[in-house]
Amino acid sequence: MAEQRGGGLLRMGVTSGRATFLELFFDLVFVFALTRVSQRLIRDLPATGRALAAGVGKTLLLFLALWLVWTITTWLTSRYEPERTAIQVVVVGSMFGSLVMGVALPRALEERALPFALAYVSVMVLRPLVVVFALRGHPRRTVPLRLAAWAAVTALPWLLGALGPAGLRVPLWTVALALDYVGLLTGWPLPRLGAAAARGWRIAGEHLAERYQQIFLISLGESILVIGVTYSGKPFSGESAGAFVVSFGTVALLWRIYFHRAGHLLPAALRLAPYPGRLGASAALTHLFIVLGVLATAVGYELVIVDPYGREAGWLLFVVGGPALFLAARARFEYEIFARISSSRVVGTVLLVLLAPLLARAAPVLALTVVAGVLALVAGLDALRSRGRPVEEPASPIGRERRPRGRRLSGRLRRRWGGTARRAPGARRPARPSPSRPDRRGRPRSTAASGWSRRCRAPRRPPGPVRRSPAAGVPSG
Repeated sequence: MAEQRGGGLLRMGVTSGRATFLELFFDLVFVFALTRVSQRLIRDLPATGRALAAGVGKTLLLFLALWLVWTITTWLTSRYEPERTAIQVVVVGSMFGSLVMGVALPRALEERALPFALAYVSVMVLRPLVVVFALRGHPRRTVPLRLAAWAAVTALPWLLGALGPAGLRVPLWTVALALDYVGLLTGWPLPRLGAAAARGWRIAGEHLAERYQQIFLISLGESILVIGVTYSGKPFSGESAGAFVVSFGTVALLWRIYFHRAGHLLPAALRLAPYPGRLGASAALTHLFIVLGVLATAVGYELVIVDPYGREAGWLLFVVGGPALFLAARARFEYEIFARISSSRVVGTVLLVLLAPLLARAAPVLALTVVAGVLALVAGLDALRSRGRPVEEPASPIGRERRPRGRRLSGRLRRRWGGTARRAPGARRPARPSPSRPDRRGRPRSTAASGWSRRCRAPRRPPGPVRRSPAAGVPSG
């Protein structure tokens, strides 16, 4: 009975694959949290060299903690029924913890370290324990149990870093976060229970795809918020108005490039994938870099709108580096859906890298305009390539059966993968296949004319008179 009650928590094939209103409510917290990430990056400017790298690295550490909370929550709602009370409690609790982390994030490595660490540890430990209790006697309760065990172990360096000396905070938190991501990638292995990698979970693929699309739209919403707040908070001028228009155009181009074909077909690709968990895990990594590119570009919007012709150090990393990272990640996304390399996105990424030394000597507003022109070129090449062509079917290579390595292929594998076959020593050469043209009786020649079939055919009855049995009245002999 307990196992049946726990089994009701799992998603069934009849449930809807759409995200619930509670999940959309959960995403509102991340709109705020992502703005705090951008503000912390801007606070570290102006800086160059090691100072800039250190500031970006610290902000990246805090962002990756937020991203892990969102990712595991999304996978839980794709694996378990989000309309159940236990899962709703998990989502609401994760939402509150993420809000506390967002509030503490700008000063999380200074005086607000303890609230940030406590919120993160509470979400990571208590969330799987609630799921374990809701599953009761179900065999799959061991999966969230693994998550809770790993989170309890990594909670120690998180709390030591928050309570200990400030100089040890970043190293301890880096080790703790690295262990959390190692657990996610390896399936949180435990000595007697083994591992349960997320890529092997039975999930609702369409729901997971929709959540990835929504987190991308959330990052674009954060960009719109940054553009609007920055422009409304300073005196209007022609230069700032131009930067405002170009910034909005860049956001629209990022949306267009993401959703062109592959972005729309992600739900279909996950639905048709033989192993949706593997494609979902790969798409999670890709969307991490896509969102990072959008966030970095949003920092560039604010820098350009505030001072269109300024020479503040470090602006090039965000104005040019953000879109380049986005295009590179989007090229990987194209491969995940269609098993091909997107030439237009590769061209755009190479152009931005080559133009970076020249744009470093130009005004920031001019550099942002050139970046918008490169993105428009990518969008134009996409439109030309797809003009007059039907929408393609997804053909993801993630999760397919791999070609065996080592010896050359033979037999059925050779016909499947191509190539030549090597016969074992002493083996006879296989007979050449007979032509497909039928014989005079209409039978396939492969069975009618081969010597093997003639030898194995039952002997015919010799001709002679047919005797009848007087008792049965049927032919005999």
